[in-house]
Amino acid sequence: MRILVVEDEYVLADLIATKLKNQKYQVDISLDGQDGLYNALSDIYDLIILDIMLPKMSGVELLKEIKKNNIKSKVIMLTAKSTLDDKLDCFQKGVNDYVTKPFHIEELLARVNAQLRNDGKNVIKDILEYKDLKLNVRTSTLTCTTTNEAINIPYREYLLLEYFINNKEQIVSKEQIYDKVWGINSDFESNNLEAYLSFLRKKIKIIGSNVQIKAVRGLGYKLEESNE
Repeated sequence: MRILVVEDEYVLADLIATKLKNQKYQVDISLDGQDGLYNALSDIYDLIILDIMLPKMSGVELLKEIKKNNIKSKVIMLTAKSTLDDKLDCFQKGVNDYVTKPFHIEELLARVNAQLRNDGKNVIKDILEYKDLKLNVRTSTLTCTTTNEAINIPYREYLLLEYFINNKEQIVSKEQIYDKVWGINSDFESNNLEAYLSFLRKKIKIIGSNVQIKAVRGLGYKLEESNE
């Protein structure tokens, strides 16, 4: 899952990003409101962590713009304002959660997890599943339930498979993969994607799964069950 941190204090933004990456999230940073809006309007983020006080455009103005453009990202607002009226005002503007500065980084991580891994019953999901594949979010372990074989996969391959599982049996284009897994400003090249897909396919085959990442000519790729 991909997160955008819009925070003008670089040290704080970098700390948040590092902690989130340790939990297998893909993270981008914007240091002002205008850059944050540019990134947010790409609509590739599952969640935006948004400071209120920002240069060039305030967090409130940014929030209005992404809501006006029907951006689906969830929003956690960071602010030094802590009165009940302030909180209610943010919720009325459409934020999903509200964290008051100063805050403990572990509290912010817990709130991020609650927003992104909630199955509707307030239970954090540790396992992503498709057919006979199970991907452990915490350990990056990929297991085949047919053979009971398991393998650890590295960070970028984890992000790729997570994206495919979250979009299972749907065709996703190369551009969508680049934006979601590498970021909209990445200079990532097409042949590198093919290499990562090859690594991932080999690991799926090693554990004996009948799931495949199928290339759909001219359109992209699709995670599906093999008919063989």
